[in-house]
Amino acid sequence: MDAGMDMLHSSGVELVQYLQLNYKDSQSWFTFISFAADLRNTFFVFFPIWFHLCEAVGVKLLWVAVIGDWLNLIFKWTLFGQRPYWWVHETSYYGNSTVPVLEQYPITCETGPGSPSGHTMGSAGVWYVMVTAFLTSTLQNKQHGVQNWCLRALLWGVFWMIQICVCASRVFLAAHFPHQVFLGVISGMVVAEVFGRINAIYNVSFKQYLKITLLLFSFALGFYLLLKILGVDLLWSVEKAKRWCARAEWVHIDSTPFASLVRNMGALFGLGLALNSPIYVESCKGKRSQQFSFRLSCIVSSLITLHLFDSVKPPTQREFLFYLLSFCKSAAVPLAAVAFVPYCVSQVVNQEEKKLR
Repeated sequence: MDAGMDMLHSSGVELVQYLQLNYKDSQSWFTFISFAADLRNTFFVFFPIWFHLCEAVGVKLLWVAVIGDWLNLIFKWTLFGQRPYWWVHETSYYGNSTVPVLEQYPITCETGPGSPSGHTMGSAGVWYVMVTAFLTSTLQNKQHGVQNWCLRALLWGVFWMIQICVCASRVFLAAHFPHQVFLGVISGMVVAEVFGRINAIYNVSFKQYLKITLLLFSFALGFYLLLKILGVDLLWSVEKAKRWCARAEWVHIDSTPFASLVRNMGALFGLGLALNSPIYVESCKGKRSQQFSFRLSCIVSSLITLHLFDSVKPPTQREFLFYLLSFCKSAAVPLAAVAFVPYCVSQVVNQEEKKLR
C-alpha cells in the first residue's frame, strides 16, 4: 500500500515539476485561479448575486458550499493526505538520490491534510449549482432542441474548463497531488447533485438551522477529540506546514482545519438567522422584491458592503479570539446580504417615493 502511494505521489511530483518548469511565466495566472476558487468568493460574491436573482439558488449555493467544505474537512481528517511541498522532504522513496526541488508560493503552505482538495471540491460544487440553475431557468421551452444542446454544451464546456484550470493551479502551486484535485472535483459534484434533490433546505426554521449547526460542529469537534484521546493528532499537518514551508509568514492561521470549520458554521448560522428575521420578511417578501431594479440595487449594495466587510481581518495573535471573530464575521455575511442590505434599500426607496408624492 505504501509503495503504491509513493509511486502515485512521485508521479504527482513529476507533474508539479513539469508545470512549474514549463509554465513558470503563468505563476500570476495560477495564483489568481486559486484565489478565485476560494470559497470566500462564494460567500462574498456568488451568494449575494444569486440570492437576489433567485432566492432558492442562493440558498442552495450556500448549503452546498458549507456542507461540501465540512465534508471536505472530515475526508481530510480520515484520509491523512500528504501535500507535495512537504512530502518530498519527508519521504524515503528517493533514497540516496536527489530530492526533487519544488517551488513554493505565498499560497502554497496550507496547513490542512491534502486529500481531497478543498479548492476543487468547493469550485466543482458551486459551479455545478450555478450551471444547473442557469440551464433550468433558460431551458423551460423544450423546443429548439439544437439550440438547447448547444447551450448545454457551452455551459458544461465552461464548467469543465474552470475545473481544469483550478486543478492545474493547485498542482502548479505544489499544494496538491493530481489524484487529490480529481477526487475533489468528483466529491464536489456529488454534493451539489445530492442537494439539488433535497427540497427541505428551502423551508428550514431558525431552530432547525441552530440544531444542524451545533450537530455539525459537535460531530467534527467530537471526532477530533476522540482520536486525540486514542493518540491520533488530527492537526499533524499543521506541524509539517510550519516545518517545511519556505517562509514562516506564508503559514496562515486561516488555512487551519478549525478555521474552515468555524467559518462554515458561522455562515450556516447566519443564513438561518437572516431567513427567519422579520426584516427579511418585510423587505424581501413584498411586491417590491419582484422588481428587477430593487434586486439589482440589493446586489450592488451587498457586493460593496461585503467587500468593505471582508477587508476587516480578525486578529491572529490569539487562536480562540480569531476563531470566535471568524465565526461572527461569517455569520454576518448572509445576515447582511439577506436581511440588512435589502431592508436598507427598501427604506431608501420608500423615502424617495414619499418625496415624489
